[in-house]
Amino acid sequence: MTQTETVPTDTGEARITWYAGAKPRAVLALGHGAGGGVEARDLQALAGALPAEGVTVALVEQPWRVAGKKVAPAPKTLDTGWRGLWPALAKPGLPVIAGGRSAGARVACRTGRELGAIAVLALSFPLHPPGRPERSRAGELLSTGLPTLVVQGGNDPFGRPEEYPEGPYGLVEIPYGDHGFAVPKRAPLGQDEALALLVDGVTEWISGLR
Repeated sequence: MTQTETVPTDTGEARITWYAGAKPRAVLALGHGAGGGVEARDLQALAGALPAEGVTVALVEQPWRVAGKKVAPAPKTLDTGWRGLWPALAKPGLPVIAGGRSAGARVACRTGRELGAIAVLALSFPLHPPGRPERSRAGELLSTGLPTLVVQGGNDPFGRPEEYPEGPYGLVEIPYGDHGFAVPKRAPLGQDEALALLVDGVTEWISGLR
């Protein structure tokens, strides 16, 4: 069962689509990237699978996206929007896991501890701009101060798994996946298999959180 609510923030109205879990024990809040919305295949796969595992999934649309704008604002503005909608995410009274894909993962990393999240899920964390490994954003990932899981495509131009520094986080690789976890038709595993690996990795990690 899904339910949508609009939440006012200092940067405009945000939107949360709730996928209610069966006897939920936690909320997984997922923000989208700078180039797309909550229709992304990884966000939809988690929203479709985790409620049966006792996790309520909240897909969050940032105010710029709700307003129909094409370009995401600066990181500081994204963080402000996320902070503004956090009380709605915490309202069910369950532990909240802060998460997102790409730019949304960065927001979760930067704000999770301050907002009281119990963990951070970073999908397709953009470790660096494509072709610019010297512009590393590893600091955001390494400083969450919370249990953190990265799920990364093996061919992500924003950072392949082998480029990641050692640190206090887990990493699940989706072989052959790009930044959107799409796999080539010639790959040994299909798209459904790739998404199943993603869902299984996240499910196992959440079940181990205490």
